[in-house]
Amino acid sequence: MTLYLNLAELLGARIEQGLYRPGQRLPSVRSLSLEHGVSLSTVQQAYRMLEDNGLVAPRPKSGYFVTDHRSLPALPAISRPAQRPVDISQWEQVLELVRSTPQADVIQLGRGMPDVNSPTLKPLLRSLAQISRRQDMPGLYYDNIHGNLALREQIARLMLDSGCRVSPADLVVTTGCHEALSTSIRAVCETGDIVAVDSPSFHGAMQTLKGLGMKALEIPTDPITGISLEALELALEQWPIKLIQITPSCNNPMGYIMPEARKKALLTLAQRYDVAILEDDVYGDLAYTYPRPRTVKSFDEDGRVLLCSSFSKTLAPGLRIGWVAPGRYLERVLHMKYISTGSTSAQPQLAIADFIEAGHYHPHVRRMRSQYQRGREQMIDWVTRYFPPGTRASRPQGGFMLWVELPESFDTLRLNRALLEQGVQIAVGSIFSASGKYRHCLRMNYAARPTPQIEAAVRKVGETALRLLVEEHSPA
Repeated sequence: MTLYLNLAELLGARIEQGLYRPGQRLPSVRSLSLEHGVSLSTVQQAYRMLEDNGLVAPRPKSGYFVTDHRSLPALPAISRPAQRPVDISQWEQVLELVRSTPQADVIQLGRGMPDVNSPTLKPLLRSLAQISRRQDMPGLYYDNIHGNLALREQIARLMLDSGCRVSPADLVVTTGCHEALSTSIRAVCETGDIVAVDSPSFHGAMQTLKGLGMKALEIPTDPITGISLEALELALEQWPIKLIQITPSCNNPMGYIMPEARKKALLTLAQRYDVAILEDDVYGDLAYTYPRPRTVKSFDEDGRVLLCSSFSKTLAPGLRIGWVAPGRYLERVLHMKYISTGSTSAQPQLAIADFIEAGHYHPHVRRMRSQYQRGREQMIDWVTRYFPPGTRASRPQGGFMLWVELPESFDTLRLNRALLEQGVQIAVGSIFSASGKYRHCLRMNYAARPTPQIEAAVRKVGETALRLLVEEHSPA
């Protein structure tokens, strides 16, 4: 276990035991550094972890203080999926979510939609308009199968923030992160292959496995530290796993950031068993801490990690621009892209390249990170107030998704049907499992600025869940 995890566990235990009381100031970073013989950055990482767990809160120029953590919902339990390869189901529930279109009379809490109303996106809209008016019409031509060179240069610069050093030639621009994931899976695997996934896991990647005739092996996952490396190693010993698919930074749907030491250990494990890693980093730039977390790809020296990302969560999903850094699988990914979509739409690539080069990207992302972090606190507060007693909730460390766990007998499919009649939609937990687990869980989006309408929608979710629980336990 890393030093900062040890220190975080020690401080957390002291808080739980009442040695540090709610509202009490905790020891300074410097004093803890001297007391435990660790670096200042180690203490800061420990405090950040405690903050993400809701146990402490920083006050400007005053240090860290114990929160009234007793009012926060407990964290979700460590997942315990069936540890054997399974055929993937749940397409009907995924289809119900993704085919829903925005409606004025429906509050959509389930979709993975960022806030696209920020004024910091206006320069991007101007770039799109200017490109469409250019006489040479660059947005109407086919582009290179790799993607626009100017955009790949900007992406390579952005990836330096996550510790990755890649050249534009190492990148392939795709039609969103979904195509990046799909081409990567097809580049590594064949029909019938087994792919290990963190559980719960992004439904889009699993439905790709289903469509390609592959099996998923769900690995138990901790809501703070991510995929269980111990369980993964046992699975690698027992099964001919071809690929490990994970979202280690600002995970969807749990929101955790896998500690750096565990990312390195994951890569070491993949090297020992000669397995590829598919890393989904689509939310990585939205981490609440600075600097943003390093990717598994940043430690990769033999090209076995395929890193996928996009601008769908940081800018806007309608742009449909993603990318993959496929390492040793570059030629295979290019071929898979060619036989599926060919080159990606040129106009949004040009506009995004202009937006980044002009210095607009980082200010926009900083603004959204701050907004989403405030949104997390508000959403957790609403869940605490309006949901049934015993409800558990994640502590997202980035992004804009909250994972909520209700009693195990509960059915969120039934809940969603009841909510749709009231103009509210959620994402049911079963779509985040290959075999339909997590039926008692749900995911909610907190990207939009809080409004009375959104609060009323969350209140409907909680109150309807409580009513259904009461009905479930009432005598017939």
